Amino acid sequence: MEGVTLLDDLPTLRRPVLIAAFEGWNDAGESASLALDVIRSSLDADPLAVIDAEEFFDFQAVRPMVRLDGHGGRIIDWPENRFWTATSPAGDRDLVFLDGVEPNLRWRTFTDGIVELAERLGVELLVTLGALQVDVPHTRAVPLTVSTQTPELAERLDLSIGSYEGPTGITGVLHAAASAVAMPAVSVWAGVPHYLASSAYLPGALALAERVSTLVGAELPLGDLARDAARQADDIAELVASDEDLTDYVGELEDRFGPNPLRDLADSPPDRASLPRDPDDLPEAVDGDAIADELERFLRDRKDR
Repeated sequence: MEGVTLLDDLPTLRRPVLIAAFEGWNDAGESASLALDVIRSSLDADPLAVIDAEEFFDFQAVRPMVRLDGHGGRIIDWPENRFWTATSPAGDRDLVFLDGVEPNLRWRTFTDGIVELAERLGVELLVTLGALQVDVPHTRAVPLTVSTQTPELAERLDLSIGSYEGPTGITGVLHAAASAVAMPAVSVWAGVPHYLASSAYLPGALALAERVSTLVGAELPLGDLARDAARQADDIAELVASDEDLTDYVGELEDRFGPNPLRDLADSPPDRASLPRDPDDLPEAVDGDAIADELERFLRDRKDR
């Protein structure tokens, strides 16, 4: 497994599912990486393996971070991709997590190493999480697309067959590597309001985590994330209500998205939602970066109160 280092002996797992998310191009609003982190942390996952950053990163593009230890010494934190294992709350299968950062170099070698480890662990299903910017207002349910390239899996889980063509990220390349060895794979993408995508968007993370819970057939402990997402939604609503330009802009998005109010996911399943991928389709009533900057200031001020 080139570039992959085991931290302990290879464990024997029960019907494992590999769940992967990467910071970077695939992670608008940090929704994908946050969803995986919440699930992994809530299940007390154990470290399994790491991928050597030296082999796959351009450190001028993805800078390592320096920090001080408790004695004044300096510690370098390198971009990290790490595997973890945990037992599903349902108790009938094990979960493998891969969280990290989209690499800069040698993507085929990077994904081949992931798939080789997955095969050695006996992984039955690969699930990748992603999030992209869309022109949906925050007042609507988070749209999800859940797809696979395996017809049998699509029929069994009532999923769509992926049809996207265009630029892809590391998750797309990972799916191709899995397909080459006949490993079933599912892609789950959340749509994040583009004007909120520059900071952590908790409703997007919650939507992804809930869908993972369904896919693995277990009720995951997501109560804290749900409460935090609800509080953030209240903060965003307060921000929008306090600014006439923001109110008009969100209203324009609501008109474009449709008249239906936000409804429970069970009443309005979003799996088949069409997620726009062209930023030129976004309205230009208000500058999205300005909205994001204002939101970050607003949330920071509330945290400091």
